[in-house]
Amino acid sequence: MLVIQIKEGEGIDRALKRYKRKFDKTGTMRQLRSRQAFQKKSISRRMEVIKAAYVQNMRREEME
Repeated sequence: MLVIQIKEGEGIDRALKRYKRKFDKTGTMRQLRSRQAFQKKSISRRMEVIKAAYVQNMRREEME
């Protein structure tokens, strides 16, 4: 369970933003979405390789 301590004089918008950031870091939603359907290890590994190649290509283009 996530607990956010609201600081004195802090607005609810700021506290909500901190909560959302903390929630994203836990990875709960990513985990729930990945468990909705079974995915074979070979397919998940292939997706990781494709993503790594994409990121590497983007970084190379950024340096040029």
